[in-house]
Amino acid sequence: MGAALRRIQLGSALSAFGLGFTVPYLYVYVAQVRDLGAGTAGVVLAVFAMAALAVLPFTGRAIDRRGPLPVLLVASGLAAVGAAALGFASSVPAAVLAAAVLGAGTAVMQPALATMLVQCSSAATRTRAFATQFFLQNLGLGLGGLVGGQLVDVSRPASFTVLFLIEAVMFVVLGAIVTTVRMPRTASLGDARPVDGSVAKGGGMRALLSHRAMVQLCVLGFVLFFACYGQFESGLAAYGTEAAGIQPSTLGLALAANTAVIVIAQFVVLRLVERRRRSRVIAAVGLIWAFAWIVAGYAGLGHGSQAMATAAFISTYALFGLGEAMLSPTVAPLVADLAPASMVGQYNSAFALCKQLALAVGPAVGGPMGASLHGPYIVTFVLFSLGITVLALRLGRRLSPVQDQPSLADVPSRVVAVSLPEGGGTGGAIGTVPAARTASATASATASAGR
Repeated sequence: MGAALRRIQLGSALSAFGLGFTVPYLYVYVAQVRDLGAGTAGVVLAVFAMAALAVLPFTGRAIDRRGPLPVLLVASGLAAVGAAALGFASSVPAAVLAAAVLGAGTAVMQPALATMLVQCSSAATRTRAFATQFFLQNLGLGLGGLVGGQLVDVSRPASFTVLFLIEAVMFVVLGAIVTTVRMPRTASLGDARPVDGSVAKGGGMRALLSHRAMVQLCVLGFVLFFACYGQFESGLAAYGTEAAGIQPSTLGLALAANTAVIVIAQFVVLRLVERRRRSRVIAAVGLIWAFAWIVAGYAGLGHGSQAMATAAFISTYALFGLGEAMLSPTVAPLVADLAPASMVGQYNSAFALCKQLALAVGPAVGGPMGASLHGPYIVTFVLFSLGITVLALRLGRRLSPVQDQPSLADVPSRVVAVSLPEGGGTGGAIGTVPAARTASATASATASAGR
């Protein structure tokens, strides 16, 4: 990676490290440490999520108009203020307001960082850049949670205040690091960009909604996050403790296993998937997660020993981690490749919004089912996982060859250059393409014209 990418990755990892300090303990902090009650803690968590839903629809256009760097600086500043305020919040209004500011800031940071990664990488390095970010963020979250757990003391509110102040400092450090990044004047967006009339002129939400491949990807993204992340700390945790008899401490081991698989397997998996079709990689994730839910079903419904149930439950989280490691170099780069040059921020924000909706709906649906409807809960999410496979294969039919398999751009060709038709408002331009990319560009243009 170049210097710009290295600095972006470092800032992203440090901000994740800061989040790891507080996210696992937010409920305990509000409900018990500040003695505001379980109801207030639930409201704070809900406000944290709803703030993200409120700001993300406006984030993409701001990124595309002002650039990702100014937006990221504002977001990191807001997140720092929210984290510091939450550390001193001793009343219900103060806690709710601080959670809203923190939630809004952290939500805007995601698409801003993603857009910076897109602009500072090329088509050849983008897959690895997003895989590296996912690896470092999970490592940061895990280490933050581990260190934070050693510092907190429920009997001493000041120990939690220290955690929130450390989190605030990490957001300030993120802002300081990215100010040293020299963003390229023209992003290297590569051959995967849309070059036909598949995106409506004029930009904005109308253009995005007219792009069928992106709409399908957003639907797929919602199902992905609903069936996995939306169940981690709600439905699956409730199912494990109620149906499988898992001890609460085992939930921590399961989450640790999930993070360990991601950290250990990320770059091994990357080598296996980066030269394969993205749609088929995502389809394989659906099958892996369907198997993970079947293993979870055995843990709660198999009537085996408690040791076997515990092992099966931990294995479920580990299998989810394997699927996550396959998705990180696949989905986020695909969002970038589908976006016109002038709408990268809006595409990233739209996908982040779908993710946030899934994270809001997932616990609301999965929590009650996991706690009481054990059999239907497992069957429902096995079917959702198989739905991921179906949706991924359908999406593959709408992608150009290079969008689905970026490694095709490296296939040499005897043709020296090719002229591409100018796209209507999609960033395409008449010009020549280097010989190393000619074959993929020709295939892309042919496939797009056929649709």
